[in-house]
Amino acid sequence: MLNEERRRAILESVNRDGRALVGELARQFHTSEVTIRKDLEILHANGLLHRTHGGALPSRETALSDPTLREKERLHRKEKNRIAQAAAAMTREGQVVVLDSGSTTAAIARALRQFHNLTVITNSVTIAAELAGTDVEVILTGGTLRKNSFSLVGPIAEDTLRRLNADILFLGVDGLDVRYGLSTPNLLEAKLNRIMVEVSKKVVAVCDASKFGRRSLSLIVPPTAVHHVVTDRAAPKADLRKLQKIGIELTLV
Repeated sequence: MLNEERRRAILESVNRDGRALVGELARQFHTSEVTIRKDLEILHANGLLHRTHGGALPSRETALSDPTLREKERLHRKEKNRIAQAAAAMTREGQVVVLDSGSTTAAIARALRQFHNLTVITNSVTIAAELAGTDVEVILTGGTLRKNSFSLVGPIAEDTLRRLNADILFLGVDGLDVRYGLSTPNLLEAKLNRIMVEVSKKVVAVCDASKFGRRSLSLIVPPTAVHHVVTDRAAPKADLRKLQKIGIELTLV
């Protein structure tokens, strides 16, 4: 394969999957990691993708990027399902669980369908539908529907949450920067997420490795507000060490 052909194929892979890792690309194209890193640097220099530690992200990712729920569900399905199983294993019968909107938390909702004595508070219409017909009691926040994410936001949702208390929050995010914190592109969603953090005894960030190093438009909380992070093994090792250094527990799937 010629260099240009390989780089074109790498770019297609990044745009299709939402990210690419150096090791995986090296195996896919039967070449060295040094060669792949050089390819990524060239593509980055030409503005065709965004170079990250250990891999690359599509160049279209910006602080305002707000893909639809259906677009998110197509990305990193295996990782999200493993994260969901780990989250379900952290949950106990009799607890009150908060799930924010998102594709990872929707996977967690599916993993919680087996519970018989559980209450789930959510602002996600999708999650409410996932749990309909099960023994799980669902409390919807109410509010204004966001078409992109099928989530409920605004004053009604905020007032509902402030009157409740929860044992554990599983918070899906668009960005996790170990210095900046957890972030999302929508201001109303970020505000609601902050209230979720306030009313929950334990805060667990659930995100696949592609979310590391990203900063979306609106900060939810700094890293110190999080107790536990569940992610996949492709997450940057340096970032994981920084999280552990400030006392955050890690679960790698």
